[in-house]
Order: sequence, then structure tokens, then C-alpha cells
Amino acid sequence: MLKKEESFMREAIGLSIENIDNNGGPFGAVIVKDGKVIAKGVNRVTSNNDPTAHAEVNAIRKAAEVLGTYDLQGCEIYSSCEPCPMCLGAIYWARLDKLYYANTKQDAKDIDFDDSFIYEELDQPIEKRKIPTIQILSKEAIQAFNKWRKKEDKIEY
Repeated sequence: MLKKEESFMREAIGLSIENIDNNGGPFGAVIVKDGKVIAKGVNRVTSNNDPTAHAEVNAIRKAAEVLGTYDLQGCEIYSSCEPCPMCLGAIYWARLDKLYYANTKQDAKDIDFDDSFIYEELDQPIEKRKIPTIQILSKEAIQAFNKWRKKEDKIEY
């Protein structure tokens, strides 16, 4: 591995270690563009009472704000741990070019951060998922999609 990538990963790892002493979880992430860190994020789930406040999501939000765009093409993310399904989805939606990670999801599971149940749930038919999921008012809701389809000045993402 190249020294530059190791340096960025060490920064993400350092954030994860430091965050433990700041009432956060052991996760850190940095986003890099053109060889420079443009955003950092740490896990703030319990300190912010926000289940979406994972390190990667927080870093993505900051990078989007810094760059003034939702499209983070041209950027890379360095995460102290293999991302959970939510963070992986955010990474794809943000269109990051590359993902580097250190700890694995098994390492996270070993310290009781286990997201395997989410992967298992996604493989289940909707009617067999643990959270009852019921579709209602689809004929009313489709109006928004029809309006979007016809909108000529939309910004697609």
C-alpha cells in the first residue's frame, strides 16, 4: 500500500480511538479529494441520540457541505472499519470513487457492533421481516412520482 493511503487511514483510525474518550463509538472516517482531507467524521450515535450519526455518514455530510454538492465523485473515503449497510449505501449514493477500510465487520461484531441481522433482513421477503412492513396509499403516493417524471428542470441524482 502507498504511504499516502496509509497516512489517511491512520487519521481515520486516530479519530476512532480519540472518539472513545469523547462519548462516541470507536469509528472514524476521513474523505479525501485531490490528496487532501476535506472532511472528517466520527461516530456520534449515542452522544447525539441519532442512530444515523455513523462516522462515514457524518464525513459524507461534511464533505458535501464543503464541496457544495451531493456528488462526491473524485473523492475517496477512509473508514476505520468496514462500513455497515447504511454507511455503504450512503457511500454509493454519494458516488465516492474508492473506499478504504481497516477493521472488518467481523472485528466490529466481536465487540458487539453486529450488523449481520440487517443483511439477513434484506434477504427476507417483506412479509417475513421482523419489522412489520405494510404498503398503504400507493395510488395516492404515486402522484409525486408522476409529477417528478414530468418535471423538466429536475436535477437527477
